[in-house]
Amino acid sequence: MFTGIIEAIGTVASVKNTQGDLTLQINSGTLDLADVKLGDSIATNGVCLTVVGLPGNGFIADVSRESLAHTHIERWSAGTKVNLEKAMLPTTRMGGHLVTGHVDGVGIVKKRSADARSIRFTIEAPAALRKYIAAKGSVTVDGVSLTANALSADGFELNIVPHTAQQTTLIGLQPGSEVHLEVDIIARYLEQLLRPDNSAEQAPDTGISQAFLAQNGFWK
Repeated sequence: MFTGIIEAIGTVASVKNTQGDLTLQINSGTLDLADVKLGDSIATNGVCLTVVGLPGNGFIADVSRESLAHTHIERWSAGTKVNLEKAMLPTTRMGGHLVTGHVDGVGIVKKRSADARSIRFTIEAPAALRKYIAAKGSVTVDGVSLTANALSADGFELNIVPHTAQQTTLIGLQPGSEVHLEVDIIARYLEQLLRPDNSAEQAPDTGISQAFLAQNGFWK
């Protein structure tokens, strides 16, 4: 689990095809790896990766076909810049929001413009994800915890303050750039809990009757 507060910008050192999936070596930049051991998780542009090697100047991680299907990692190459965050601790400040590192899909930057000292972006989100994004709600973009300022016809708008722009890869985004999106975890679980076709065998009893939910407009 992560918070979406980026700790460092890393650089892809190599991308290796390994029997149908990929192995990445990431130079971790200023990220302190002194407390990282094999098997630990590091969010890399929002993707939760398991550390399988520690060469000294970064880490090595494998990327499964499942992760490749929901990200644009296959288009990474040596030199690609990535946002890095180590897994949160029980004592970590919750400066962002709860982020799982399980990317839901890839968005596309449609517009970029200056807004005083900030940068305003319009992001196109896959149709299947739009219902989970709310105005003033949380959304993760390339691992960064952000607030959706407003909804657009095919996605949402963001305002990136100077500090966030300088401390992440977001400053380099341009129209056409691809970004990893993770919607708010609460929205995903609520949909599952309130789905009318959930039988007692499919989900535990929450103590809320389906009749009550239907009467109060949770579904039609």
